[in-house]
Amino acid sequence: MASTNTRGRAPWRPLITLLVILAAGAGALFAGVTTSSEAQWTPKLALDLEGGTQIILQAVTANNEAVSAEDISQAIAIIRQRVDSSGVAEAEITSQGGRNIVVALPGNPSEETLALVRESAQMQFRPVLYMGDPAPIEVETPADGETTNDTDDASDAQEPTADAQQDPAAESAEPVGGPLDELISDDAEAAEAENPSDLAQITRDVVEEFYALDCTSPDSLTGGGGVADPNAVLVTCSEEGDTKYILGPMEISGNDIAQASSGLKQLQGGAMTNDWIVNIAFNSQGTRDFETVTSRLSQLPEYEQWIYAPTSSAPNMFAIVLDNLVLSSPGVTEVFRTGEAFIEGTFTNESANKLANQLSFGALPLTFEVQSEETISATLGSEQLQKGILAGLIGLILVGVYSLVQYRVLGTLTIASLVIAAVATYLALALLSWVQGYRLSLAGVAGIIVAIGITADSFIVYFERIRDELREGRSLDGAIEVGWDRAKRTIIASDAVNFIAAVVLYFLAVGGVRGFAFTLGLTTLIDLIVVFFFTHPVLQLLARTRFFRNGHKLSGFNPESLGVDRPRYVGRGKVATAQSTPMFNDDGTRMTIAQRKAAQRSKEQTEQVSSQSTTRKDGE
Repeated sequence: MASTNTRGRAPWRPLITLLVILAAGAGALFAGVTTSSEAQWTPKLALDLEGGTQIILQAVTANNEAVSAEDISQAIAIIRQRVDSSGVAEAEITSQGGRNIVVALPGNPSEETLALVRESAQMQFRPVLYMGDPAPIEVETPADGETTNDTDDASDAQEPTADAQQDPAAESAEPVGGPLDELISDDAEAAEAENPSDLAQITRDVVEEFYALDCTSPDSLTGGGGVADPNAVLVTCSEEGDTKYILGPMEISGNDIAQASSGLKQLQGGAMTNDWIVNIAFNSQGTRDFETVTSRLSQLPEYEQWIYAPTSSAPNMFAIVLDNLVLSSPGVTEVFRTGEAFIEGTFTNESANKLANQLSFGALPLTFEVQSEETISATLGSEQLQKGILAGLIGLILVGVYSLVQYRVLGTLTIASLVIAAVATYLALALLSWVQGYRLSLAGVAGIIVAIGITADSFIVYFERIRDELREGRSLDGAIEVGWDRAKRTIIASDAVNFIAAVVLYFLAVGGVRGFAFTLGLTTLIDLIVVFFFTHPVLQLLARTRFFRNGHKLSGFNPESLGVDRPRYVGRGKVATAQSTPMFNDDGTRMTIAQRKAAQRSKEQTEQVSSQSTTRKDGE
């Protein structure tokens, strides 16, 4: 049951709350602009309004095989996930000619974002055969083609013979003069390797490449160079450049990863630790392959044992390789049969999330080459943005004029609420541009303009409810509270429908339509905040003024203008006479139907007694 006592509800509280929220937003934006190069006072603009960078990628297949539309669609989805994870919004990623992918990024994207797009290598899971320090290993090459190692006297005896010079297999097994000389196998032994962890795959060329590789050089950490042969041994560096590896052939492709995520490690009892881990789930094929891999690797020595005899066998480690660089090289101590595993180590929240994203988005079904990379201009330009802003201002002015004509001075509350909503929307977009990389497109501007009508509709519903209550005979305070109780349900229902539609549209649509849906959903939430924290509290305060409480002609609550004192049509062919039947109890609450009938009978009896009394007087 609604109460008509509004003076104890402290309307200043929601107003102060709203003021604090706006001040906090403005303060955060000020701090961002003064301390970060990523923040700016205005929202960042999308590709259609500002231009950006366009990269054209061409699919490359072995033997010039045909590229399927499904592979292109999957590649577009993965590149879009990569771009979205970098925080860049409003990027356009489309196919071109069935073999190319066009990636258009708004503004001046960072090198990290461009690298994510250019990065076309497939993710590979390879067993670790050998790993060592990142610096190159110097070897001494003796005269006459003989190679020796100063630290290994046994190499002095390995002088090439005439047979070795004539036998290519024997030549490939010659020592190079370094610590891995005893691992060198000839090509025949490499071809007969028993499994991907067999050290027989390490040939002279592999050892020489390992010796020469310098992972301390930035040039060795750029990745690229196409996809390494999945059936060959790979010599490469870790992503950080602190280790270099000799890796066996690929055993699992990144395409077999179904899902990857980061989180805190959970103990068997359900308790959470402070250790971050990366969880991996494989598809059916990946599950079978991973079980085979872990069955073999779990039998090999752990790193702490392997390091004392690194040339006797491979360690129990596999390397996750992306763009020919090792992202991680975890050890395997047990067999994983369910297709679910986790990687633990010295992860932080950021590093675990980064590896999970790389595992999720790293596998492209195709290899791509960058055909062109160029700066493009805005497709629509600032002129269209100015026209969009002009359209919004015209809409605001028309709504304001209508409010003043319809609701007189009360219409200024509508205008003030729209201004507050505009300020809140501006701050939200500017902060999102800084924190989340949001960019405002022309479609987003359209969503904001549409929201003006949604916000105005909320005011109309609220004000008309109050007027209806005044026509029923309530005081202004009572009409505001009862009208608010009824109007807010309608406003919440209406905004909920708009918000659900915006969410569905955002997740199902792509490109500019998503920008429209985003601003529509954002401004719908802001409408609710403004109505609850500004419009209603301010109207409560205005009701305390004599101008509105006495129903001045210009207040919007004038009884004569509302038709309070004259008969009015109430629907279904019925006409209610002014104050013909009491509607409220003495405490201001609305009467029930039974109470109304009782009051009506009492009124009729009173009038009848009064009439009989008058008749007797006339008869006398």
